[in-house]
Amino acid sequence: MANRIMLNQTSYHGAGAIQEIATEAKAHGFVKAFVCSDPDLVKFNVTSKVTDILSANGLDFQLYTNIKANPTIENVQHGVLSFKNSGADYIIAIGGGSSMDTAKAIGIIIANPEFEDVRSLEGTAATTRPCVPIIAVPTTAGTAAEVTINYVITDVERKRKFVCVDPHDMPIIAVVDPDMMSSMPKGLTASTGMDALTHAIEGYTTKAAWEMTDMFHLKAIEIISRSLRGAVANTKEGREGMALGQYIAGMGFSNVGLGIAHSMAHTLGAVYDTPHGVACAMMLPIVMEYNQECTGEKYREIARAMGVKGVDEMTQEEYRKAAIDAVKQLSEDVGIPATLEAVKEEDLPFLAQSAFADACAPGNPKDASVEDLTALFRKIMK
Repeated sequence: MANRIMLNQTSYHGAGAIQEIATEAKAHGFVKAFVCSDPDLVKFNVTSKVTDILSANGLDFQLYTNIKANPTIENVQHGVLSFKNSGADYIIAIGGGSSMDTAKAIGIIIANPEFEDVRSLEGTAATTRPCVPIIAVPTTAGTAAEVTINYVITDVERKRKFVCVDPHDMPIIAVVDPDMMSSMPKGLTASTGMDALTHAIEGYTTKAAWEMTDMFHLKAIEIISRSLRGAVANTKEGREGMALGQYIAGMGFSNVGLGIAHSMAHTLGAVYDTPHGVACAMMLPIVMEYNQECTGEKYREIARAMGVKGVDEMTQEEYRKAAIDAVKQLSEDVGIPATLEAVKEEDLPFLAQSAFADACAPGNPKDASVEDLTALFRKIMK
């Protein structure tokens, strides 16, 4: 079996990297940008850090801000219409996963109009053409959507999120500038950071993991574990570490998939509008406990990467517990709750069935039934 690796054509990293956006736009001969960014980023003058560069370089753009924290089918449909009317020939996505996921879906449908029914993009849709060129500029250190072939859309009518996996949606350029993340509030920094850690740990333990992606994931776990507390405290070193760590995690999991921590988090987000990173952080240690018997020696390396001392002298039971405890401690240290009051017993059948049907579930190292998922959801109830 051949293992495939897909990454951006070009990526820029480091403070001031956004200056390269104008260079790349000119080099590609782009005429007008369709700038996707959520309203809060516009309000707090984060988006303008990029649009000011476009203006200073005589580059035309149109701003699109009809984007929600969990982007919906309607957001995408409206965005497709707005793009068609804009005269734009490329997209600049500025924000977290929401802005980038919206941009990816718009770009795919514009290039593949036969998929204008947004629901038809679920799973591995057989698109034939690359999406409209995207320059992705993350403002959160978590989703790594700037380097993945995945995006997630919320179906409000059916109370579910659906995952789309399409090699044609990857941004051609990623611009990972920690200065764009410096205005993130503590809560968002914590939740997106735990999303990144979940990407790294699930990617490392998924059924499709192999040597090259293991390399990415272990390094990401190491960087995230030493950086997230500092990022929440808004230190320069913490922000820079998380900007890099979350991108490295994306390099891995985009190519091998995730597991049930993510399928369950998607369900919590769709039903209760729970922030994705918070849902991931709640589910991750619970799912790690469930998966541990199918992970060989990998939890020893997770514990080591998270800074646990003496793992080589530990028994298998000890280092597995140490890895899980390290995740719990990091989540607690950055202020993530361990339970979700909104979850009720009567909701469990729908939650479990939705998580079972999610595209991330098959990658889990241990197959999970609806009954298993019900029991796992019950563990986050108050």
